[in-house]
Amino acid sequence: MRSALIAAAVAALSLTLLSSSPVMSQTPPPVSNAAPWDQDFLPPAPAWDGASRSLLRDTADPWVTAFEADSEHDFSPDYADTRAWFDRLDAASELIRIEAFGVSPEGRPIYAVIASKDGATFDPAKPVLLAQAGIHPGEIDGKDAGMMLLRDIAMYGKDGLLDRVNLILVPILSVDGHERAGAYSRPNQRGPRVQGWRHTATNQNLNRDYMKLDQIEMQAVRGLILKYRPDLYVDIHVTDGLDYQYDVTYGFNGENGVWSRSPATARWLDDTFKPAMNAALEGQGHIPGELVFGIDDANPRAGLSDGGLGERFSNGWGSAAHVPTILIENHSLKPHEQRVLGTYVFLEEAMRLLAEQGADLRRAVAEDSALRPEQVPANFESDPEPAYTRAFKGIRYDTYRSEASGRDEIRWLGEPDPELWQVPFYVSRPTLMLDRPQAYWVPGHRPDLIERLRLHGVTMETLDAPRTVTVDMLRLVDPVVSARTNEGHVPISVKTVEAERRNWAFPPGSVRVSTDQPLGDVAVLLLEPQSSEGFFAWGMIPEVLNRVEYMEAYAIAPLADRMLAADPALKAEFETKLAAEPDFAADGDARLQWFYERTPYYDDRYRLYPIARET
Repeated sequence: MRSALIAAAVAALSLTLLSSSPVMSQTPPPVSNAAPWDQDFLPPAPAWDGASRSLLRDTADPWVTAFEADSEHDFSPDYADTRAWFDRLDAASELIRIEAFGVSPEGRPIYAVIASKDGATFDPAKPVLLAQAGIHPGEIDGKDAGMMLLRDIAMYGKDGLLDRVNLILVPILSVDGHERAGAYSRPNQRGPRVQGWRHTATNQNLNRDYMKLDQIEMQAVRGLILKYRPDLYVDIHVTDGLDYQYDVTYGFNGENGVWSRSPATARWLDDTFKPAMNAALEGQGHIPGELVFGIDDANPRAGLSDGGLGERFSNGWGSAAHVPTILIENHSLKPHEQRVLGTYVFLEEAMRLLAEQGADLRRAVAEDSALRPEQVPANFESDPEPAYTRAFKGIRYDTYRSEASGRDEIRWLGEPDPELWQVPFYVSRPTLMLDRPQAYWVPGHRPDLIERLRLHGVTMETLDAPRTVTVDMLRLVDPVVSARTNEGHVPISVKTVEAERRNWAFPPGSVRVSTDQPLGDVAVLLLEPQSSEGFFAWGMIPEVLNRVEYMEAYAIAPLADRMLAADPALKAEFETKLAAEPDFAADGDARLQWFYERTPYYDDRYRLYPIARET
């Protein structure tokens, strides 16, 4: 009751504020008295009547989905009803089986629905498509599309798709977020009218967890990937941002010849997958497009970017791990029906392409998996200069003066712009090149980090007895602790490290991580302290920043005077620093600290990174 009253009050307040606005240079978007979940504040959607509507089943059909049964095709069932429907399909068809592969923080099973003619053990000759929905549960198109496709495979004559391909659907990955559902979860998205919550029960964004593997859900899905080794991994989302004509956008690292950690795979996706997929979508009345992000919300023509290539996202991780990965971002302002049907077409065509061309994709993956680059690019950011100009199917828009913001705001008009936009496109570039060592040594007192490496599938040698090894230990120079948290962590960054050659004793339980393996790039990105995707950057090794010993002034001052008298070179260095840094010269504590750091009493392990390089 209380939430309903609040919703009504919000809607009433919105109407009051808009109706009391003064005369503007242009009129604001219209607002009606419709129920809040009708979201009349959103831009209008272009008219659509694609051929893929023929995929919908009549409400009288015994296998109609809840999405199809809804008169507006704007509804997605909850967790219990979804599972009950799949259980019924499993019981009715030998082609379908359900496999639980994890349990959520709130105790819900996380499950996959598997379609195969092979029984419990897959034929290794058959490619595997893994389609994942609901990593962001409000963006649930993949679940509803997957239900329809699996139903048609099991019951309505599309079982031929399984002759040469196996399909694994994760209908809801973030099951707890899925059940935190309501009408107000996704204000920028048109339907379904009840949507899940973006984050998990522990308030984490799973699509930032592909590398650090904090969350139970991501640990579980990584185990599923290691078990079934999918040939193609499709991560299904719904995007926000600017309006445009495309309804199904998708992308992968290395698209259009841009650099990729898996270049052969990227070429296959560019040259084989994308043309066939676009033709299939267009043939069913959809408008496919490449995955892009606007760089300026106030100026839609200012340019587009690739949105970043970080390995914390599925597409970045897939490129580093040599798992062909496509990130689908259906367009949030298109109706749920249109998006779901486009996703169905995408998944069906992906199965056909794997059946016909899967052998070539496997060869590309094998080629990429053999790469051992001497340097590993890292820490990507958008290049300030555009890489090229691209054609873009935009939506017409104008501006109006908003009393609330006090500025001109974009108003999308819901009409395809007959002019094909020509806009600059900005790609991501690495800002750091990491040298690839032969191996890393992780001490046994960090079993938490070792376990995360195991979850990734990284191959390691574990010591069962102490071993002393000649390694490079890294001294962190001026690390910076973030003033803000991110995904439950306090990030730490360091730009400079200094290598110190040491004979280091590693206790039993320590591991040697060779970089001569397919996941060698993943190991580098996780274990280098300068990597923005690594354990150190996520704040998982903060203990090296603590210095617990110190030296009183009454002890260090006389010792420092002796050091000056005994060491002319040290005296010259000190006098140079005094002359160059007046603040230092005026700070007695800083001066004594400078000498303390040059004594054998100083903590040798302060800011010494505990993970060693073997070069």
